[in-house]
Amino acid sequence: MNALSSSSAGPQQGLTDRLTRWARGLSGKAEAADDSPPEQRVRAGTAANREVVRRRKLYDDIGDFLFVHDLDLTPVNFSVALDYLTGTNIGIEKAVKAVMMERGQVTNGWIETVIAEQRADEITPEALAAMLDKVEESLSLFTGLMHESRSSAKDYGAALQEQAKDLASGGDAEAVLARLVNLTRSMVEKTRQVETQLRDNQKQTQALKSSLESARQAAEHDFLTGLPNRRAFEGALREELTLAREQGEPLAIGFCDIDHFKIINDTHGHDTGDRVLKFVAGLLTKISNDRCHVARHGGEEFVMLFRGKTAAEACALVDKVREDLAGRSLVNRVNGEKMEQVTFSAGVADVLEYEHPRAALRAADRALYLAKEHGRNRVYVAVDTD
Repeated sequence: MNALSSSSAGPQQGLTDRLTRWARGLSGKAEAADDSPPEQRVRAGTAANREVVRRRKLYDDIGDFLFVHDLDLTPVNFSVALDYLTGTNIGIEKAVKAVMMERGQVTNGWIETVIAEQRADEITPEALAAMLDKVEESLSLFTGLMHESRSSAKDYGAALQEQAKDLASGGDAEAVLARLVNLTRSMVEKTRQVETQLRDNQKQTQALKSSLESARQAAEHDFLTGLPNRRAFEGALREELTLAREQGEPLAIGFCDIDHFKIINDTHGHDTGDRVLKFVAGLLTKISNDRCHVARHGGEEFVMLFRGKTAAEACALVDKVREDLAGRSLVNRVNGEKMEQVTFSAGVADVLEYEHPRAALRAADRALYLAKEHGRNRVYVAVDTD
């Protein structure tokens, strides 16, 4: 099972079709082509022909990259290959070089994570501020249009009254009627203009709403597991800490880290490692609710927050998930082989025992690594030694 779907919709479909045709060519199913060098198949000496040769080589290089790394034929993978091979995106180029040096191969899951992180990084406070400025501008325009519409209606009403008085006082009926027709035409045209502006304003507002929602999702969710990310968790920690203090409730925090995760990746591949991350995330999600928050903290590490639970009670909850995972017989879907036992270690701390929540995080982290030192596949409660 691949981490990325090979299908795409809308304007991306054309690119996916082209990539599919490449795949046929790479597998030998394309029509026979001239084996002569590209330079001999085009008229030499012109910039246009040199550009054709350059593009053909680039397409070949991208196709080779996708084939060698066994990547799905998707626009996202094509884009990453293009950025890496041309150097147009320094961040992507460095990331690909680093993962190839470390793992020797780029995977669909890795690309998915990198692209998600890049998109999250693009959602800066400045970008959000700019979006909010546009929202305020849109609201101001809407308010102005409403005032203008009301003012126009008021002026129209006053003008009608004047013409009615003129008609009642014995004025030229034909002339009054002509003025009424002109007034009505003018009002109708004005109304059409306002309606058009309102429709445009509504479209812009809807687009801004969609952009803000996308920004929020990208900024606060982990793309691979679907869990909230570290940024979202820190916000939840601040809110839950305030509520716990106001309501006199206990508050516990926990760290959980998958044991020997590097061995899982090295033995079964990073796509399988990604599936293990998703599986563990799913088990942890089962204990989450409006008083229990679970997030991916980074890598193979997850963080949990329990309002209304003491450290000991939170430890018991996490330990049930640990037992559930340890009792599972997981299978590598790529080759059908049974995997070694997958487990995690965890540490839990009482947030309110520490002066600052970050100190509680560090305490839970120390308890986690103490659990690993004592054999892994266990949950320890931190003891405040400050």
